[in-house]
Amino acid sequence: MKTTAPSTSAPPSGPVPWSSSNSPSAGPHTSRDAQNPYANLLDFHGKRAVELGAGCGAAGMGLYLLGLTDIVLTDIPAVMPALKHNLKRNKPVLGKTVKHAIVHWNKAADQAKSLSPPYDVVYIEETVGPLVSTMEALVKDDGVVLLGYQLRSPEAHQLFWEMCERVFVIEKVPHQDLHPDYAYEEADVFVLRKKQKGGPTHDAAPDSV
Repeated sequence: MKTTAPSTSAPPSGPVPWSSSNSPSAGPHTSRDAQNPYANLLDFHGKRAVELGAGCGAAGMGLYLLGLTDIVLTDIPAVMPALKHNLKRNKPVLGKTVKHAIVHWNKAADQAKSLSPPYDVVYIEETVGPLVSTMEALVKDDGVVLLGYQLRSPEAHQLFWEMCERVFVIEKVPHQDLHPDYAYEEADVFVLRKKQKGGPTHDAAPDSV
Protein backbone atom coordinates (compact mmCIF):
# COMPACT_ATOMS: atom_id res chain seq x y z
CA MET A 1 0.00 0.00 0.00
CA LYS A 2 1.37 3.41 -0.99
CA THR A 3 0.47 6.91 0.14
CA THR A 4 1.61 10.27 -1.14
CA ALA A 5 0.69 13.87 -0.42
CA PRO A 6 -0.01 15.68 -3.69
CA SER A 7 0.08 19.46 -3.82
CA THR A 8 -2.97 20.67 -1.91
CA SER A 9 -4.31 23.49 0.22
CA ALA A 10 -5.09 21.05 3.03
CA PRO A 11 -3.93 21.74 6.58
CA PRO A 12 -0.34 20.54 7.04
CA SER A 13 -1.42 17.54 9.12
CA GLY A 14 -4.11 16.32 6.71
CA PRO A 15 -2.10 14.47 4.05
CA VAL A 16 0.65 13.33 6.44
CA PRO A 17 0.59 9.72 7.78
CA TRP A 18 1.54 10.38 11.40
CA SER A 19 2.76 7.53 13.62
CA SER A 20 -0.54 7.47 15.47
CA SER A 21 -2.47 6.93 12.23
CA ASN A 22 -0.38 3.87 11.40
CA SER A 23 -0.52 2.24 14.83
CA PRO A 24 -4.20 1.25 15.04
CA SER A 25 -4.44 -0.30 11.57
CA ALA A 26 -1.57 -2.64 12.38
CA GLY A 27 -2.41 -3.16 16.03
CA PRO A 28 -3.84 -4.30 18.31
CA HIS A 29 -1.78 -7.12 16.86
CA THR A 30 -3.38 -8.46 13.71
CA SER A 31 -3.33 -12.06 14.92
CA ARG A 32 -6.83 -13.37 15.60
CA ASP A 33 -5.75 -16.35 17.72
CA ALA A 34 -6.88 -16.98 21.28
CA GLN A 35 -3.65 -15.59 22.71
CA ASN A 36 -4.52 -12.12 21.44
CA PRO A 37 -6.54 -10.26 24.13
CA TYR A 38 -7.96 -7.99 21.43
CA ALA A 39 -8.95 -10.69 18.95
CA ASN A 40 -12.62 -9.76 19.31
CA LEU A 41 -11.88 -6.27 18.00
CA LEU A 42 -10.43 -7.80 14.85
CA ASP A 43 -13.60 -9.74 14.06
CA PHE A 44 -15.10 -7.33 11.54
CA HIS A 45 -17.99 -9.56 10.44
CA GLY A 46 -21.16 -7.51 10.33
CA LYS A 47 -19.37 -4.34 11.42
CA ARG A 48 -19.73 -0.93 9.85
CA ALA A 49 -17.27 1.89 10.42
CA VAL A 50 -16.54 5.52 9.80
CA GLU A 51 -13.05 6.99 10.13
CA LEU A 52 -12.90 10.56 11.37
CA GLY A 53 -9.96 12.57 10.06
CA ALA A 54 -8.81 10.00 7.50
CA GLY A 55 -6.10 12.26 6.09
CA CYS A 56 -4.19 10.39 3.40
CA GLY A 57 -6.19 7.23 4.19
CA ALA A 58 -3.45 4.95 5.52
CA ALA A 59 -5.33 3.71 8.60
CA GLY A 60 -8.65 3.23 6.84
CA MET A 61 -7.10 1.36 3.92
CA GLY A 62 -5.18 -0.84 6.36
CA LEU A 63 -8.36 -1.78 8.20
CA TYR A 64 -10.10 -2.44 4.89
CA LEU A 65 -7.38 -4.92 3.97
CA LEU A 66 -7.83 -6.57 7.39
CA GLY A 67 -11.47 -7.27 6.53
CA LEU A 68 -13.32 -4.15 7.64
CA THR A 69 -14.84 -3.66 4.19
CA ASP A 70 -17.91 -1.63 5.19
CA ILE A 71 -15.97 1.52 6.03
CA VAL A 72 -16.29 5.17 5.04
CA LEU A 73 -13.20 7.39 5.20
CA THR A 74 -14.05 10.98 6.08
CA ASP A 75 -12.32 14.34 6.34
CA ILE A 76 -12.80 18.02 5.54
CA PRO A 77 -12.99 19.28 1.93
CA ALA A 78 -9.40 20.56 1.81
CA VAL A 79 -8.05 17.05 2.51
CA MET A 80 -10.22 15.25 -0.06
CA PRO A 81 -7.80 15.62 -3.03
CA ALA A 82 -5.03 13.81 -1.13
CA LEU A 83 -7.40 11.13 0.15
CA LYS A 84 -8.95 10.50 -3.27
CA HIS A 85 -5.51 10.40 -4.87
CA ASN A 86 -4.32 7.66 -2.50
CA LEU A 87 -7.53 5.64 -2.77
CA LYS A 88 -7.20 5.68 -6.54
CA ARG A 89 -3.51 4.82 -6.39
CA ASN A 90 -4.19 1.81 -4.17
CA LYS A 91 -7.26 0.55 -6.03
CA PRO A 92 -5.30 -2.39 -7.54
CA VAL A 93 -4.46 -3.56 -3.99
CA LEU A 94 -7.82 -2.75 -2.45
CA GLY A 95 -9.81 -4.20 -5.34
CA LYS A 96 -12.21 -1.25 -5.33
CA THR A 97 -12.41 2.41 -4.45
CA VAL A 98 -13.09 2.61 -0.72
CA LYS A 99 -16.03 4.82 0.18
CA HIS A 100 -15.20 8.35 1.29
CA ALA A 101 -17.16 11.43 2.31
CA ILE A 102 -16.84 14.94 3.67
CA VAL A 103 -17.73 15.16 7.37
CA HIS A 104 -17.48 18.23 9.57
CA TRP A 105 -17.12 17.33 13.22
CA ASN A 106 -19.74 19.88 14.27
CA LYS A 107 -22.32 18.14 12.07
CA ALA A 108 -22.57 14.58 13.38
CA ALA A 109 -23.75 11.91 10.95
CA ASP A 110 -27.44 11.07 11.12
CA GLN A 111 -26.88 7.34 11.40
CA ALA A 112 -24.76 5.69 14.10
CA LYS A 113 -22.17 3.09 13.07
CA SER A 114 -21.23 0.01 15.05
CA LEU A 115 -17.54 0.85 15.08
CA SER A 116 -15.60 4.06 14.75
CA PRO A 117 -12.01 3.25 13.86
CA PRO A 118 -8.82 5.11 14.35
CA TYR A 119 -8.04 8.65 13.70
CA ASP A 120 -5.20 10.89 14.67
CA VAL A 121 -6.23 13.68 17.06
CA VAL A 122 -6.04 16.53 18.36
CA TYR A 123 -3.90 19.57 18.00
CA ILE A 124 -6.44 22.41 17.93
CA GLU A 125 -8.28 22.99 21.19
CA GLU A 126 -11.36 24.42 19.46
CA THR A 127 -11.98 21.13 17.61
CA VAL A 128 -12.06 18.95 20.72
CA GLY A 129 -15.71 19.52 21.64
CA PRO A 130 -17.08 18.87 18.13
CA LEU A 131 -14.84 15.80 17.78
CA VAL A 132 -15.94 14.16 21.03
CA SER A 133 -19.59 14.98 20.27
CA THR A 134 -19.24 13.36 16.84
CA MET A 135 -17.62 10.28 18.35
CA GLU A 136 -20.48 9.97 20.81
CA ALA A 137 -23.11 10.40 18.10
CA LEU A 138 -21.59 7.90 15.69
CA VAL A 139 -20.87 5.03 18.06
CA LYS A 140 -23.63 2.64 19.09
CA ASP A 141 -23.99 1.69 22.73
CA ASP A 142 -22.19 -1.59 22.05
CA GLY A 143 -19.68 -0.13 19.60
CA VAL A 144 -16.13 1.02 20.16
CA VAL A 145 -13.76 3.78 19.16
CA LEU A 146 -10.31 2.55 18.17
CA LEU A 147 -8.11 5.58 18.71
CA GLY A 148 -4.58 6.25 17.52
CA TYR A 149 -3.22 9.06 19.68
CA GLN A 150 -0.15 11.25 19.64
CA LEU A 151 0.21 14.26 21.95
CA ARG A 152 0.68 17.53 20.09
CA SER A 153 -0.98 20.31 22.04
CA PRO A 154 -0.96 20.10 25.88
CA GLU A 155 -4.10 22.26 26.06
CA ALA A 156 -6.03 20.18 23.55
CA HIS A 157 -4.70 17.00 25.17
CA GLN A 158 -6.04 17.97 28.59
CA LEU A 159 -9.44 19.00 27.29
CA PHE A 160 -9.81 15.99 25.00
CA TRP A 161 -9.31 13.42 27.75
CA GLU A 162 -11.45 15.33 30.24
CA MET A 163 -14.34 15.29 27.77
CA CYS A 164 -13.75 11.66 26.77
CA GLU A 165 -13.86 10.53 30.39
CA ARG A 166 -17.39 11.93 30.70
CA VAL A 167 -18.66 9.75 27.87
CA PHE A 168 -16.37 6.73 27.47
CA VAL A 169 -14.67 4.01 29.44
CA ILE A 170 -11.06 4.28 28.30
CA GLU A 171 -8.65 1.39 27.88
CA LYS A 172 -5.06 1.85 26.78
CA VAL A 173 -3.68 -0.97 24.66
CA PRO A 174 -0.28 -2.08 26.06
CA HIS A 175 2.54 -1.61 23.59
CA GLN A 176 3.40 -5.31 23.82
CA ASP A 177 -0.04 -6.08 22.35
CA LEU A 178 0.60 -3.87 19.31
CA HIS A 179 2.24 -5.12 16.14
CA PRO A 180 6.00 -4.79 16.83
CA ASP A 181 6.56 -2.95 13.54
CA TYR A 182 4.10 -0.23 14.52
CA ALA A 183 4.49 0.13 18.29
CA TYR A 184 5.84 3.67 18.14
CA GLU A 185 7.15 5.19 21.35
CA GLU A 186 5.46 8.50 20.61
CA ALA A 187 2.04 7.04 19.77
CA ASP A 188 -0.56 5.09 21.73
CA VAL A 189 -3.69 3.14 20.89
CA PHE A 190 -6.83 3.35 23.01
CA VAL A 191 -10.13 1.49 22.99
CA LEU A 192 -13.07 3.66 24.02
CA ARG A 193 -16.49 2.25 24.90
CA LYS A 194 -19.58 4.21 25.83
CA LYS A 195 -20.29 4.35 29.54
CA GLN A 196 -23.35 2.36 30.51
CA LYS A 197 -25.55 2.88 33.55
CA GLY A 198 -24.31 0.52 36.25
CA GLY A 199 -21.36 -0.52 34.08
CA PRO A 200 -17.61 -0.20 34.72
CA THR A 201 -16.24 3.32 35.07
CA HIS A 202 -12.50 2.61 35.20
CA ASP A 203 -10.53 4.79 32.84
CA ALA A 204 -7.01 4.44 31.52
CA ALA A 205 -6.49 7.86 29.99
CA PRO A 206 -2.92 9.18 29.79
CA ASP A 207 -1.35 9.67 33.22
CA SER A 208 -0.81 13.36 32.56
CA VAL A 209 -4.53 14.06 32.59
